[in-house]
Order: sequence, then C-alpha cells, then structure tokens
Amino acid sequence: MNKAITDGLVLTPPPFANGLDVWSRGDGTPGTATYDGFASAAYVPADQDFGGCLELQKTENIQSLRYMGETPLLPGCYLQIKVRVKAISGNLPTVRVGGFAGGAGGVAVAGVTTYGAAATLTGYGEVVGVTAIVGGGARTGVDLNWGREALYGHFGIDLTGANGGVVRIDDVQIEDVTSAFLRTMMDWVDVKDFGAVGDGVTDNTAAFEAADAAAGGREVLVSDGVYHLANSVTFESRVRFQGTVTMPAEKYLALSQNFDFDHYAAAFGDEELALRKAFQALLKQSSHESLDLCGRSIGLRGPIDMQAAVPDVTSFTARRVIRNGQLDAIADPAWTTGTASSAATYATSQPYTLSNVTNVANIEVGSLVQGNGVGREVYVTSKNVGAQTLTLSQQLYDAVGTQTYSFKRFRYMLDFSGFQKLSQFNISDVDMKADGLASCVMLPPAGLIWHLRDCFFNQPLDRAVTSIGLACQGMMIDRCQFISNEQALAATERASIGFNINANDSKIRDNRCIRMGAFAVIHGSGHMLLGNHWFHGDNLSGAPRVAGLILTKPSSKIVINGNYSDNNYIEWNNEHDALPNFSSELSFGALSIVGNIFTAIGAASYFRFIVIKPYGTGHFINGLNVSGNTFKVTNGNIDRVDKVDDSVAALDAGRFRNINWTGNTYHAVNQWTLSPVMLSFSETSAAETWRCDFTDWLPFGGRARNVTDVTPVGALRNAGNVKQFVTHYTDPEEGASKGAVDVIWGTAVKGRVNVTARVDNPY
Repeated sequence: MNKAITDGLVLTPPPFANGLDVWSRGDGTPGTATYDGFASAAYVPADQDFGGCLELQKTENIQSLRYMGETPLLPGCYLQIKVRVKAISGNLPTVRVGGFAGGAGGVAVAGVTTYGAAATLTGYGEVVGVTAIVGGGARTGVDLNWGREALYGHFGIDLTGANGGVVRIDDVQIEDVTSAFLRTMMDWVDVKDFGAVGDGVTDNTAAFEAADAAAGGREVLVSDGVYHLANSVTFESRVRFQGTVTMPAEKYLALSQNFDFDHYAAAFGDEELALRKAFQALLKQSSHESLDLCGRSIGLRGPIDMQAAVPDVTSFTARRVIRNGQLDAIADPAWTTGTASSAATYATSQPYTLSNVTNVANIEVGSLVQGNGVGREVYVTSKNVGAQTLTLSQQLYDAVGTQTYSFKRFRYMLDFSGFQKLSQFNISDVDMKADGLASCVMLPPAGLIWHLRDCFFNQPLDRAVTSIGLACQGMMIDRCQFISNEQALAATERASIGFNINANDSKIRDNRCIRMGAFAVIHGSGHMLLGNHWFHGDNLSGAPRVAGLILTKPSSKIVINGNYSDNNYIEWNNEHDALPNFSSELSFGALSIVGNIFTAIGAASYFRFIVIKPYGTGHFINGLNVSGNTFKVTNGNIDRVDKVDDSVAALDAGRFRNINWTGNTYHAVNQWTLSPVMLSFSETSAAETWRCDFTDWLPFGGRARNVTDVTPVGALRNAGNVKQFVTHYTDPEEGASKGAVDVIWGTAVKGRVNVTARVDNPY
C-alpha cells in the first residue's frame, strides 16, 4: 500500500529552490517566522553532494526547521521523514527529525513524542542521514506514535548542541512506508513466506508448522497452490485456504481454531475427501468434540468407510458428534448391494457362529444373513478366513446342520463397521438423503450409548440404521424421521427397515416412521419406546397388514408407552433363539403396552394389533400389561385385537400368569379383549350348575383360570320362584377351550349374576 501512488497524495515538501518562505523557524504552524530573508540562512544552488540545498548557521539552542504545509496523516498509514545533513564549519551540532502533531482545529496533540533519534555530526563534509517514521500505531520501528488524534504534521529537523556551526541541509523527503508494516498490520501470515511450495510434490509440513508458530494469534493463509503434507499437521491458529492440500490417508490435518466442514472442504477441494479427513481429525484431536457440517449438502458418490478414514484407530470411546448438515447420495455403481452365498454349518453349542463356511473370504462383514431358520436382521459381525467361521449378531432358531446361506451387503452412507468398538457417538440434525440409492448408517460391532437425534433418514434403499453387533447397547434415537422409499408399494411388498437393536436399554423417543417395511426389529431387554408414530398402511381396502414393531426376546422388560401404531401390528416372538423350545429360561413376559393409539384403515377382518408368535413349544405369558390403549379401525371392522400366531408352535395357556389387559377402548372391533373380565350371566330355569363362557373375551385364546368374584344381581330363586340364599363354588377352565367357568350352587336356582374371571394366575 502506498498512498502517494494509489491516491496521488503529495507528501514530500517542495525543494528549497522554490523559496524559503514555506520553511518555518518554529513549529511550522501559521504565523511563525520563516527562513525567508533570515540573515544566517541561504539557498545554495550547486552543492557537490546535494545539488540545491539550504545552508544554515546554528544560532539557537534548538534550531528548528519545519515545512509549513500540512502533511496528512491517514489512519493505517505510516510516513518516513528522511533528511541528509553535513557540517561545513564551526561547532559540530547534533541533528534529528522533528515534527508538529496537528490535531483538530490546528491544536497540537498533547503527550506525544515530536522528534526522532539524534545523530551527531563528527566531521566536516561528511553526509549524515537522519530518519523517523510517524504513524498512528505503536509498532516496532515507529519513532513518532501520534495515535488517532493527529490529522497532519509539520515536518523537518532540529539542530541541537553547541551554536555557531554552519551546516548544509538537503531537501526534506517524506514517503509512505506503510508497506513495510503490512506483515504485522495484516491479520494473517502466508505459508509461502515460510518456505511453502504449492507444487503438489514438495513436503510443506515444516513450512506450515512454522507459519502457525509465527502467526501469534493471526490467521494463517494457505495461498494459491497445491501443498503436499507428508506428515500430520495441527494448526493452533485460524487458517484460511485459497489453495488446497494433499496428504497420506493415515496423516491428519487438525484445525484447532476453525474445526468445521467448510474449512476442510476448502482445504482438500473435494467434499467426500473433506468429510473423511474432518472425521479423522475429530477422532485424532482432543480440542473439539463435534464436527459441524455447517448446514452443507454433501454429495456422496459411494459409501464412506469411516474406519478407513482413520486407519490407525480401531477403538474409540470418547464422545464425538457429527451435526448440522445433509448427506446426499449420488447415483453411482458404488452403491450396488454386495451378494454372496456359501454352504455353512450351524450348531446350537456355538449359537453365534457359522462354521465350515466355504466362501468365507468373499463374505463381507456387515452382510445380512438369509437362509432356513434365520430370523430377521441377523448380520455378520466378524469373520475368520483361516478358521472359515462367521460370527453372527443373533442366534438362528432352526438352522442346525449344513445348508446354503445367502449374504447381502447393503451400502451405507456412513459405515462404521470397520471399527472394533466405537462408543458415545452422536449424529445430530443431519438429513441423510439416501434417495432410494443407499442405506444410511451402519454401527460398529461393539460400543455403547450411540445417540441419533433430530435426523432425517430419507428414502433408504434397504435400511436406515443397522446394528451388526452390540454397539446399540444403551442407544438413543430421538426425534428422527424415517421416510420410506417404498411408499407406493403395498404393505406386504415392502422390505426396508428403520432400525434394529441387538443389545439392551435403548431409548426410542418421539420418532416418526412412514410406510417402511417395518419400523424396528428389537432384541434385548430394558428398552423404552415413547411417543413414536410408525405407520405402514397402503391404499388398499380389506388388505393384510404387516408387523411394524418386532420384539424378538420373550422376557423383554420393555415399555411401549404413548406411541401411535398406525396400520400395522406389534409382533412378539423368539426368532433369535437357538433353542426356541421352552426349557428353564424365562418365557414371554415383562412387557408393558400402555397408553398407545392403535389404528387401522381398510385392514382385513383377520388383522390383529398385537401378535405373539412362539418359535418353539412350551412357552407361555408371565407378566404382560396392556392398558389404557385405544384400538380403532375405520373402513371396516376387525374381529379382535390380539392373536397367537401358532404357525410354528402354540402358547401354553395353562401357565399364563400376571396378565393385566384393562382400561382399553375399542372402535370397530367385533370382540373386545379383557382380563380380568366381568360378564353378566342369566339362567331362566333353575339349575345347580351355571356355565359361564369367557372364551372370546380372554387374551390370546387363554383359559379362564381364575374366578375373582360372583355377585348375584337381584334375588336368586328356585323353580317355585322362591328366593334362595345359597352358597356357591366355582370350577374354572371348563369347556372345550377351557375358557368357561362353572358356578355351582348349593341348590338349583335361576336369576342373574356378574362373574369376574382372569386368564391367568395373578401371582
């Protein structure tokens, strides 16, 4: 920057040859005496060193020379005053640059230094130069720091020391030297000034580190070019990228002061690479716990292998977050589902292992396993090529022996399966636009307390979120949207799934799932599903509906509360059990379905909202609370809301215990379900035994195992119509289905009674 060039400012005073009437003997302000006609001052036209110059005899203790013109002082500019002087005769004086700091109204600025460093003349004819720099900032090299109040200056020199000497003074020079201060005036340093070469080949690691060290709180500029970094670099200063960087996959770039996706995109010049490198830095540095995607829409041409982005890290347990952006799948062959098949052997003694896998090397970790006796959402957690084994995420319910299995490896936008363990990972406020091309997120084999919140899983091809192991332990999914790519299909034709859980203690809250094949497949126990809305209907009338929520652990310890289950049913089974027949373990129980909305539109009459499907014999219910729910059907009626799917095995109704099915409301449901249930029975002819049938009312085709109350309504009378005061006893579990109760009186009576029966032993 040079204002004399850019703005045409005239800074240097006129030469002495133009006359001495503009040269003051005082401070240069208007009205002060000049050297014009002064007896001891004269213009010398032809000095051998200076050409034209001023010859002056020192007659005052401080002999001042000031240009009376106002030299402007602009904010941010620095001026250098240069004067050459030589002694001619007499005493040798001392010389210095001097000036008057002019403020508003011509008043001198108080409290500022008005002269520069002095130089003593030591011999006659020797040319001595004196300089001083004036400006508004206290920077190194500034002699006259006049601050913001000084608007102009009157500049020249002072002669001090002994009087009587004669000197000659060259024309005063003033120039803009602001450019000398640009490096410290600007808020950045350029890596090129520290040896960086943007040729894409030279290793610039040391130059980048040197620039960062020298920045001292300023920004580091990576100017135009392609800069190779052979090693990891951590910037403690803010960085601005005009050029880009390259580096090996295992080396990381840490931007401590501006850690966000925008800066990584600028640094690497490619969005996918930038996402990988930003994630790598997220795990490699401790200065930040979250990666802000800056609201950017990031196009992905294929799956991001998140572990490959951090090749030297296989386990990480500190909290980390990816937030605030959109990932957009772009059509590419890289999204093609991987397929394989292989003969393998399964044994219940190793319930999570397939052995003798003939094609094990070609089977990808994370593949969905399909075959006879394989339940839903069983994945390959790991493989051992040498041992020809695969580790599975779940047990197989009926696959003992050798058979051929198929393996499908879906492609995920964010694939964490390469990690051995990753805990406390959060994805927040991210829209994953799979667009029917990709699945969204695959969890690693192990970990704890993943949290997905306020995310959109938009049109996943196969899966939104997949757990291939136990990283789903304690997982939280909050306020997410699962939007199907299969909405136009009939419910029975859809195959996509929102998420699966293999471990325990998840919290699934306030999510919404739209017309996927299923909302969730959940194993483990201790889960809470609160305030969600999942709907899986279609536009067909009188059509079958599918399971929207599948629970695969019999003793589940699950709470389902305040949800909206729309056009689908809850299925409770034990398909992930290698020994599905009941032995000594806990059977179906510890499930609470409370305060939910169940609705169906145009469903077939045989549709049911709650279905239990045992995959083995001998199972029963011990601990079930279905209360305070609303069951509503429109565009047709259904027969009832509950069902045992006995296509594999039935429940042992003779062992039902601790079942509470009360306080629900029913709309367009032909037969309500209750337990305990109170019904009114009448006999018009006197009889000792009254058969009271509860079969249709009891949940899951259960038996009337207990009678808790028999209350006559009005008088009981004998055949002669005489009131009878008689005792009774009851025989439960009567009739072909054992759903009836016999009330036996001490004598034959007629009348009406209210009888309350239960489907269980309550304790």
